[in-house]
Amino acid sequence: MKMPSFLDSLPPRSFFFCFLLLPLLLLLLLLVPSSSSSSSSTSSNSVNKVTMSIYYESLCPFCADFIVNHLVKLFQTNLISIVNLRLVPWGNAWIKPDGTFDCQHGNDECVLNTVEACTIKIYPDVAQHFKFIHCLERLTLENRHNEWFDCFHMTGLSTLPMDCYKSGNGKSIDQKYAKETAQLNPAHRFVPWVVVNNQALQEDYQNFMTYICKAYKGSMKPDACRSLSTRTYYDTKINSFHPVCYVDEAKNLTLLTTNHQIKE
Repeated sequence: MKMPSFLDSLPPRSFFFCFLLLPLLLLLLLLVPSSSSSSSSTSSNSVNKVTMSIYYESLCPFCADFIVNHLVKLFQTNLISIVNLRLVPWGNAWIKPDGTFDCQHGNDECVLNTVEACTIKIYPDVAQHFKFIHCLERLTLENRHNEWFDCFHMTGLSTLPMDCYKSGNGKSIDQKYAKETAQLNPAHRFVPWVVVNNQALQEDYQNFMTYICKAYKGSMKPDACRSLSTRTYYDTKINSFHPVCYVDEAKNLTLLTTNHQIKE
C-alpha cells in the first residue's frame, strides 16, 4: 500500500505558497552573513580608531584658522569615522596662586575657553560640540567673537552649557584640561598643539590627515587616505616662522602688562 507523502496531503494552494517561500528563505540565509560581516567591520573600525587631541585656546587666531579651515576636513571627508577627536580648550592659559585663571588673549578668552569646555561636556557627541566650536572660532576669525552666544541658535543647540558655566562646573573642567595640558610630553611650546596617537606633530600639525592615515590599523581605510602623500614633519625642512601662538609670548605679555600697571 502506498503511503501518502506530506506533499500529497497538502492542498494545491498550500503547495503554491511553499514554492514561493523557498526562494525568500534562501535569500534571507544569504543576507545574514553579509549583515554579520558589516557589523564586524564597524566593530573593527571602533577598535582601531586613531585618537587625535587638539590643545588650543579660543581667541588665538591661528587656532581658529586651524579649526575652521583645516580640522573641519575630518568631517567633510568622513575621516572622522576612524578618528576619536578630542578638543582641549585651555592652551597657553595658566592658573595663578589665588586660583584664578590668566589667558593669553585676556578675560574674554578665559570665558570662551570655559564655554567651549562646558559645551563639550554637555554635548559629548563630537559632531554636536564641534559645530558649536567651529561657529565660535569662525567668529573669532571675523573679529566678531562678542557674538558667540548666537552660535547656540545657529547650530540648533540649547543653552545648557551656560548652566555649566554659571554653576562653576566649568571651572573644574578647566582645571582638568590645565592639568592634562601641563603633563604633555613633550611639553607644548605653542598652540594649536596636535597629538595623534600620543605623537606630537609639532610644527607639522597642518599635515594631520597624513599622520591619521598612517596610524590607522583598520582593514578598510577611508577614500581620503588614498590621495594623501606620506610626507611627515621629520622629512621636511623646518621654517623659522609658524602660524601659532607661543607659550612664551603669553607669559611675556602678562609680565609687560603687570610691570606697566606697577609703574602707573
